[in-house]
Amino acid sequence: MHLRLIAVGRLREPYMIAAADDFRARLRSYHRIEEIEVRSDDAILKHVKAADEVWLLDRTGKQLSSEGLAQKLDAMQTHGRSSLTLIVGGADGVPQDVLARADFSWSLSELTFLHEWARIIVLEQLYRAAKIARNEPYHH
Repeated sequence: MHLRLIAVGRLREPYMIAAADDFRARLRSYHRIEEIEVRSDDAILKHVKAADEVWLLDRTGKQLSSEGLAQKLDAMQTHGRSSLTLIVGGADGVPQDVLARADFSWSLSELTFLHEWARIIVLEQLYRAAKIARNEPYHH
């Protein structure tokens, strides 16, 4: 599956960059991963095509277990979807047109995370879901 992550802002702290790099490298063993950093929420939709399956990371969205995420991704592939675009908005959320474009709204938690942390958690959970889908152990 081709995964595209559109994120507002850059990762600036070295430890955040290292964490994202680590999970991105692990994830590449399972999926093609592309990350697009945009300066503002207004630029998000410029990178979304009409046919894209779009998931918006939003704390008011639906929460999934790691197993549930693996099942949802597997179901997408079973139904012929070979790509997924995930959007991590900025600190102030996303504009209404981005909300309206989302096919699914995914909440990582009822907690509010820094958008940089949300991005790293998404990468980690996508990697974990890939491991679960292949019945491979995940310990770290």
